Amino acid sequence: MLFFDLDGTLLDSNGVWLDIDVEFLGRQGISPVPADYTDYVAHHSAPDAARYTKERFGLPHSPQEILDAWMELAREAYAHTLPLKPGAKEFLLRCHQAGERMAVLTSCMPPLCQAALERHGLLPLLERVITTKELGLEKRSPDLYRRAAAEMGVACGDCLLFEDAPDYCAAARQAGWSVAGVKDALFEGREAELQELCHYWVETFQTLPPELEKRIFQGET
Repeated sequence: MLFFDLDGTLLDSNGVWLDIDVEFLGRQGISPVPADYTDYVAHHSAPDAARYTKERFGLPHSPQEILDAWMELAREAYAHTLPLKPGAKEFLLRCHQAGERMAVLTSCMPPLCQAALERHGLLPLLERVITTKELGLEKRSPDLYRRAAAEMGVACGDCLLFEDAPDYCAAARQAGWSVAGVKDALFEGREAELQELCHYWVETFQTLPPELEKRIFQGET
């Protein structure tokens, strides 16, 4: 079964969160945004990033209030402007036509995830959208991937994850999943690490590595 991360994998969205950070913190009188802060929130789930933001800057807002503010800033982008990665929809259509079972596994906030998938017409191609919020587990935890496999009734050894974040790829591998690393500008500095870590390397969905083509469309492992 194929599992897809959303942000940075199917959806070209990672850059929007930097814009949201700058806008939100600017409203709190914090400018410029520290580089180490941006790096932290880019690589953590939204709830964890909200807790960190409150603690880092001593904000009076609760983590939930921070999440709500981010949600409002992000809603327009996810519902109306963020594009898919080149070739992503066409690839999912090919997989669907080949009879592959597919699901999204994401830490994206559910309303944003739903809005983007609906806008791009991907929901009919997917059996399920699984969020970390729903399962109560972080993407850094191998247990998330074991639980997702169990939810879909498949063995971990039969799962293939498409993911752009090296730490999440590592966790999936620890759970016994196969992993296809997807190139994204956010992780440009860790690209060599990601290629070494993953079973397959996807520069673009428009041109898949031959061994991945064979696995999906010719049934070879």
